[in-house]
Amino acid sequence: MKKIFDVILAYNERKGEAFLRSLSGKSPLFVCTIGTTETAKIPGISAAGKNPELTDYTPPADVELLLLGKCKCIARVPVTPEGIPTPALITMSALRMADIPALVASAGLNVKPCVPFLDLGGDPGRDIRSGNAVDNVEETLRRAMIAGENLAKTADYLVIGESIPGGTTTALGILMAMGIDARGKVSSSMPNNPHDLKVKTVHAGLKASGAETGAFAEDPLKAVSCVGDPMIPAFAGLVLGAASKVPVLMAGGTQMAAVLAVVNALNRDVLDNVAIGTTRWIISDRTADLKGIITQIAHIPVLAADLNFSQSKLDGLRAYEAGAVKEGVGAGGVAIAAMAKSEGSITKEILLREIERNYELLVGSK
Repeated sequence: MKKIFDVILAYNERKGEAFLRSLSGKSPLFVCTIGTTETAKIPGISAAGKNPELTDYTPPADVELLLLGKCKCIARVPVTPEGIPTPALITMSALRMADIPALVASAGLNVKPCVPFLDLGGDPGRDIRSGNAVDNVEETLRRAMIAGENLAKTADYLVIGESIPGGTTTALGILMAMGIDARGKVSSSMPNNPHDLKVKTVHAGLKASGAETGAFAEDPLKAVSCVGDPMIPAFAGLVLGAASKVPVLMAGGTQMAAVLAVVNALNRDVLDNVAIGTTRWIISDRTADLKGIITQIAHIPVLAADLNFSQSKLDGLRAYEAGAVKEGVGAGGVAIAAMAKSEGSITKEILLREIERNYELLVGSK
């Protein structure tokens, strides 16, 4: 696959190259959309926290790290049960190196972050097995569209990312509810991807809502309200509002497929101005298939930051090469934006050194 600025053109190479070159030297704004869902507390679903109950603290801690350089709502940087640090470390390092401003948008939280944030009016999500997962979907989408329209006036382009534990399971719920074949294709923050558990969870939610797979192919907001999470309508609204005016890089992994499905169903015209920005770990993940889902929805570019931690001196970072974490908090998209803004002078090697430096400051030397 072709590379520019240490960025892999992973899908729709021709359009991806044009999109990436259009960002060169430009100044973006990063918007991190955060939310929580009770789905994350199902044992075995998420690795975003040392135990399921701590997943409420992961999104606020992630954005505190981005804006403050440390966490306040919890004592330490969020880690997986194995002690592997949040991808917010990557995002923070890239934001600082390229001097990219960041804004936090809340889609619905149980724990508020100790930093300023834009409240999009959503509530925390319920367990999707209830079949009634998200309230106020239309209102959250509407508010997010207004925010997106206005934020588009403040920067050359937007990079939009997310932090919501359990989000690949709720993304699978939306995709299956809309009739998109995503079984066995969404990624996981764990090396052993619990596909069977995710599919079983979604089936339970669809059954509880009285619907079958594909029942909401023409009604994405109903899919979200039944078996989704509050981050998706907030993220989709930001894209819908901003992409009619400026380019939008959707920063994330397979959850971006669910956002894309919602945006595509509501206004596919804006997709000419949209690309997905992720990490090499997502596109090389043999337990998932982002491109296989995207091809069923829309022919938009997929770009991947060619990050490689195999030579890192730190165990917690080398674990990314073994399939842990992979993506989140906009890590891939912000890394791409930093490389593009610097016109290639921020390389993956330079970025790794900054990530290692911040890791040692915040986590320690292991």
